[in-house]
Amino acid sequence: MFPNIIRIRQKASATAIENVSRYIEENLEKTSFNFSDFEGKKVGITAGSRGISNYSKILKTIVDKVKDAKGYPIIIPSMGSHGGGTIEGQLEVLASLGITENTVGAPIAKNIHVERIGQTPGGIPVYCNVEAIKVDKLIVLNRVKPHTDFEGQIESGICKMFAIGLGSVEGCVNIHSHALVNGYEEIITGAAELMIKQLPVAFAVAVLENWKGETADVKILLPCEIIEKEKEVLKEVKSSMIKLPFKAIDVLVIGEIGKNISGTGMDTKVVGRIMVKGQKEPDYPKIGRIVVLNLTTESHGNAIGIGLADITTEKVFNSIDIRSTSLNSISSMSPEQGRLPCILASDKEAIHSALLTLGAVDAHKVRLVYIQNTLNLENFAVSKALVDEVQKNEKLEVMGTLEEMRFEHDGTLVNFRGDNYAKH
Repeated sequence: MFPNIIRIRQKASATAIENVSRYIEENLEKTSFNFSDFEGKKVGITAGSRGISNYSKILKTIVDKVKDAKGYPIIIPSMGSHGGGTIEGQLEVLASLGITENTVGAPIAKNIHVERIGQTPGGIPVYCNVEAIKVDKLIVLNRVKPHTDFEGQIESGICKMFAIGLGSVEGCVNIHSHALVNGYEEIITGAAELMIKQLPVAFAVAVLENWKGETADVKILLPCEIIEKEKEVLKEVKSSMIKLPFKAIDVLVIGEIGKNISGTGMDTKVVGRIMVKGQKEPDYPKIGRIVVLNLTTESHGNAIGIGLADITTEKVFNSIDIRSTSLNSISSMSPEQGRLPCILASDKEAIHSALLTLGAVDAHKVRLVYIQNTLNLENFAVSKALVDEVQKNEKLEVMGTLEEMRFEHDGTLVNFRGDNYAKH
């Protein structure tokens, strides 16, 4: 027996940029960087594996600015071990994000080989994609956000793009392995400091997104201010985040996980599970069972994060690229995140199994929550047992009435199929 559920909307303000290209152009004009320095120069621009809102548009705007300055832009794949650790796989990842030579108007480097360019004061070797070494000028672009595996003043952003993104497989493994011993923030920041000094960095582009995943700001950072400014940007992002508004959940059903959603497939800070050696597990939320129903196509079979779940479906299992998932899990020093949970034939069996393994609990008293993914926390659904708590929270709005969880003949959950799951 399944509990009845009701749709909920989480209310919070979210400022978004209306015309992203124009906004970036204006910010580029305001910076003190002398764009005439691009004339006749080969200018590298990093592109990673994250599903950043307006990604190709942001890249194209920067590409056009370089061209206007009579420079020669080239996109450099910068995603550590993602894409199976091959240039073919990484080009495929970029294409799935809408980043091709046609969409951004610049060639994409077909090379992810690295060279060692030095070592940090602590003796940690630093590796960099040779394409970033060969260019005359380098622009490092990334979204700044909390990291799923650790907490610090610098987490996922520009410094990480230097240390891990541009490090390809070798750099990724190197940074993660030392970070387990010496701390992520220290190792990533140390490597970034060296790379900023060694590479011909023109400026960095820090993208901020609101809690809805929309472009909220784009900041241009000069080399001398990257590290300190990134700390400020991360504080700004954290202050505007929202999470699941419950401290205790019996069953969390996640419609999909994927690399385009989070570096760990699902945001560890949202689900309250990290599973990385040496990292403290979040105090909340406490979740009894996590069920994952789908793996996004944009993940190209990389199912890192599936190990955070207790139960999944054959649909997910059949979508997994074992090599890509294992490489990402091992290179990030988190094999636990790549382990397989129990695999059930369908959505219906998976959710039923999660309820069953709670023990002899009345289905009407089960605290169940459904979310499409950990990036979309505006719209979700809860079971009847959580309705009183929802109604006492002024930031939550009840949408509709209680309804049964409905399934197709093959066991696929009907209520929340597709991107418009929150709508009737």
